[in-house]
Amino acid sequence: QVQLVESGGGLVQAGGSLRLSCAASGRTLSSYFMGWFRQASGKEREFVAARKWGDSTTLYADSVEGRFTISGDNDKNTVYLQMNSLLPEDTAVYYCAAGWGVRSAKGYDFWGQGTQVTVSS
Repeated sequence: QVQLVESGGGLVQAGGSLRLSCAASGRTLSSYFMGWFRQASGKEREFVAARKWGDSTTLYADSVEGRFTISGDNDKNTVYLQMNSLLPEDTAVYYCAAGWGVRSAKGYDFWGQGTQVTVSS
């Protein structure tokens, strides 16, 4: 089992920044993808970014490319999502996940509880 705990959400004005953290514990994550997904009210969960432990491969959704950065601290078993130039449409509950899904939520085995990000216009 892998336990994931997100933190860092909140309310920010458009153009501002937030950094989300996801602390992992349990099984080793050396071969997993760590992904960030988000779900806005009334919408399906969508891929935001992912990072592969081990070779640090990173992937981004087109909607956040150039504004968001995913990174990790192997010693702390923590993955981060730095979000800059936030837009009102970035408002959602953000979830951290671990697994092999890459861009697909269906392929992730473990999920955090989610953290709310609200961007005001």
